[in-house]
Amino acid sequence: MSKITTEDVEYVAGLAQLILDDDSKERLVHEMGDILNYMDALNELDTEDIEPMMHVLDLANVYREDEVKKSLSKEDVFKNAPKSEGDYFLVPRILDNTES
Repeated sequence: MSKITTEDVEYVAGLAQLILDDDSKERLVHEMGDILNYMDALNELDTEDIEPMMHVLDLANVYREDEVKKSLSKEDVFKNAPKSEGDYFLVPRILDNTES
């Protein structure tokens, strides 16, 4: 006996804003039932001495040391800019300042 009914599938489909035909609903009743049966099998496992984990692999971020380095000069920064004025890059206007 499946734990999932057609009404359950219709409810979940409604939450996901999906429109399903009758064949898809029937298929999903079986597929979602299989998923829940698998979860029941997993729930039978003894996990008493197992520590919770965020990832199945023991991963750690590798960061490099911060090193102070020489910065680019203003001339080097602006030499490839299409347009600049003083200490600023000039870019095309994307917002209109006029009030309607």
